[in-house]
Amino acid sequence: MNEISTPLQQAALARIRPDVRAMHAYVVQGADGMLKMDAMENPFALPPALQAQLGQRLGALALNRYPGPRGDELRAALARHAGMPEGCALMLGNGSDELISLLALACAQSGATVLAPVPGFVMYAMSAQLQGLGFVGVPLTADFALDESAMLAAIAQHRPAITFIAYPNNPTATLWDEGAVQRIIDAAGAQGGIVVMDEAYQPFASRSWIERMRAEPARNGHVLLMRTLSKFGLAGVRLGYLIGPRQLVAEVDKVRPPYNISVLNCEAALFALEHAEVFAAQAAEIRAERERIVPLLRAMPGVQKVWDSQANMVLLRVRDAASAFEGMKARKVLVKNVSTMHFLLANCLRLTVGSPADNAQMLAALEASL
Repeated sequence: MNEISTPLQQAALARIRPDVRAMHAYVVQGADGMLKMDAMENPFALPPALQAQLGQRLGALALNRYPGPRGDELRAALARHAGMPEGCALMLGNGSDELISLLALACAQSGATVLAPVPGFVMYAMSAQLQGLGFVGVPLTADFALDESAMLAAIAQHRPAITFIAYPNNPTATLWDEGAVQRIIDAAGAQGGIVVMDEAYQPFASRSWIERMRAEPARNGHVLLMRTLSKFGLAGVRLGYLIGPRQLVAEVDKVRPPYNISVLNCEAALFALEHAEVFAAQAAEIRAERERIVPLLRAMPGVQKVWDSQANMVLLRVRDAASAFEGMKARKVLVKNVSTMHFLLANCLRLTVGSPADNAQMLAALEASL
């Protein structure tokens, strides 16, 4: 059905920025009746006993009041959970997406630029555009390693206000060389830039940049560490956090809306941290499943390449990604066809690592679709 636009509506639409009107909205794939393996969600629900306890906690909240001091308790709990280094502070965001937007907003000076390796998380470029910053994407190598010389050259040329480094990267699931990352951080710092280490997939990775922040705080004094509870197992709660030098975090925190974390989100996160061992066991099972299915994928006829993974996803290349995607969808398994995101991702699919039963269904659908 075509909508009829009145002159008043046309005049109102003209007030919207032309670049926004030219954009496409972020689309979440419909997943009704499907096995959802496209968004790197934790496949495990809370045990029934914990569901009941959480329900009682949430039901007792004062929903008629604005969020209060429980937010401070959550910040303290997350700082303990992460092992926050001395001299650092922590701020909360409504997921990592909000933190990325707030960082861009805080740094949106005339001529400012955001830089990141590509292919990477789409929100880096989108947030830069929406806040009026330039965006420079530096292509990875053909095998999805950091192109260190290209990154250093781009930093020297563009002098970015913010350099994002996803550690591990999405959608490639790669955890880049520590020495190369530190040299890029050094170069960004030498020209006065901020580096954001995006550790959304930290529960599944073999190392974290927080270790380098503790070991060499002065060298990493311009580094902010960003994490989310989505991959911890709380994608529906929408909670991210940023750790970094106290003075730097305090400036970014000034542009944060005062009540950005609801009392429901806050209490659910506190409850989860009280039962962190449950989520740690889930992450361990997902890591074990990842190590089990990667060799199976590599041995599957029609799969051309499978990259090593340090996340709860696996990137692979097939002969025809669009055909394989549609074949899997017809078999009620939804994965992510990333082949149109960047030329380096030609004919690539990204698969979420799920439970043993989910993975078996996904692999059977993939094999039948190649």
